[in-house]
Parts: sequence; C-alpha cells; structure tokens
Amino acid sequence: MLADSYGRVATDLRVSLTDRCNLRCTYCMPPEGLEWLPKDDLLTDDELIRLIGIGVTRLGIEEVRFTGGEPLLRRGLVGIVAATTALRPRPHTALTTNGIGLARTAAALAEAGLDRVNVSLDTLRPDVFEKLARRRRLHDVLDGMAAAAAAGLTPVKVNSVLMRGVNDDDAPDLLRFCLDHGYELRFIEQMPLDAQHGWRRDTMVTADEILDRLGVHFDLAPADADTRGSAPAELFRVDGGPATVGIIGSVTRPFCGACDRVRLTADGQIRNCLFAREESDLRPLLRGGGTDEEIADRWRAAVAAKLPGHGINDPSFLQPSRPMSAIGG
Repeated sequence: MLADSYGRVATDLRVSLTDRCNLRCTYCMPPEGLEWLPKDDLLTDDELIRLIGIGVTRLGIEEVRFTGGEPLLRRGLVGIVAATTALRPRPHTALTTNGIGLARTAAALAEAGLDRVNVSLDTLRPDVFEKLARRRRLHDVLDGMAAAAAAGLTPVKVNSVLMRGVNDDDAPDLLRFCLDHGYELRFIEQMPLDAQHGWRRDTMVTADEILDRLGVHFDLAPADADTRGSAPAELFRVDGGPATVGIIGSVTRPFCGACDRVRLTADGQIRNCLFAREESDLRPLLRGGGTDEEIADRWRAAVAAKLPGHGINDPSFLQPSRPMSAIGG
C-alpha cells in the first residue's frame, strides 16, 4: 500500500501526461504561455504505462485519472488508456480535460476503456470565455462534452472556477445548463497554483459565496454528509434531487485529512499534494535499470513522508514553484 504516517492510504493516482495546453486561462498561466518541459525529460508512453502498472498491481492504486496540462495533446493517449484498462485488477479510469478535441476522440477513448471525463467550463458566454481562456473555443468545449456523453463517458462532470468580477455571476446559469444536459457540476475554489503567482485570498470566490449565490435560485440541501469519504466535493441536492451540485472548497474547507491522492508528473516526479514543494524523482530508477520492486519501494517512501495538510492557511505558506499545468489536477 501507499500509506503515510497519518493513516491515509493513496488509492487514487493522478497522472499528468503533458505540461502543454492549448488554452491560456488567466488563473493558470500568462498570455504568452510557459517554457514547456524538454521532450527528453518527459516520460515515454511505455514508461508511463510501466509506472501505472506498478501502482496498480503492487501498490493498491484503484483509480487512475489522466490530466495535463491538456491530456488530449498527448499523441499516445488512447494507447495509454487501453494499456491501463487492461491491467488486473482493472482500475477505474477518468480524464480531466478542457474539452478541446474531445469531440474527435471521445469514441476512441471509450473504446479503449476510459470510464468517464471531467471537463473544465467556467462560463457559457463566448466573450467571457475568451476573456478567461484567451481563446475563442467555447463551441469546441460544448461539442466535446456532448460527444463524451454520447460515447458513454458518463457521468460527464463539469469543473468550474469562478473569478471575482469576471464570471462570478455565472453560477446559476452553469448549474441550469448542467441540469438540462445531465452533467454533474462541481465548483472549485481558485487555488494558488497560477504560474504568475498572482493569487490573492481577498479576490477568491469562496465556497460560502458560491452556495449563497446558488441559494437565491435553487433549494440546496446537503447530500453526502455521511458518505463523502475521500471525495473532494461536498454534494448538495438541487431542488430535492436527485441531481446534485458539488463544491470543492480546497482553500476554505480543506479535506486533507481524508486525502487518498498521489500525483505522477509528466517528467516522472511523485507529488503527494498539489501544493507540495518537494518531489520524489522516479525517472533515474526507471531509466537506470531499476526493478519494479525498487521503484515501488521509492514510491512507498515518498508517500510515507506526506505532510498532514497543504498549509494554505498557515502564514508561512509558500506557493509551489510548479504551476497547475505542470503538476496535473
């Protein structure tokens, strides 16, 4: 198992397939983009598949979530998914994407065995989308979500980040849209993971604010107080259910005590937390002839050192040097 000293066991592996992205969202990176990782530093498809296999067959990983950057930019994505779903025991698989290109790939991903997708969508207004993402691609995102649903990659979950003064009044419309289309909406508090290090607590739209704004239009009632477990989202029944909306209050309502996640970056680093400032490099063992058990031992040691929480609310908190695009969500 991947156990830490606080009794938590990591069973959910987040795998970043690339640090590249085809959007330039304001809460993630600057308009000009970032300096991408050198190609030789990135794990190959075979190396990724080997590490995922070690995680599943030796270390108790039960769910694999493919992330980026934008994972649809990874040319070998379908093959990586197929190799992962062929593992025994078979892990549950998911993909977190901005949705651009999903209309072309949803059917192939479903055939490869992918179980479901999470799609980022922060607004339904084309002008606001362009302001946030610095690209005119809203129609591609909506088409991708529809294609995912048609391919059976369900439930299609929608991730939304609200920015004060930009899209913070879009919450009710986003929820209505998701209810109408059978998507599951999750609002996520903006986290200090932008490359520009411009995050400020006083401009963040909090979980309480989101609930207040939704409460004007919908009747919300807690849905999972006794069954939430390690899930990051607090669920609320909408107008009596069965539909729900989720709130992920990573900053103001941290859930570190129940965290079951571990992250593998595209260049072979193990990270215990989105906000970790330390990483454990598996690449030298992977490329230097290390056995599966040697790699598993290093992975176990990395997770054993996991801290009790992310520390955002501590005055000494320092934002990690890697932005979200280089970590994976």
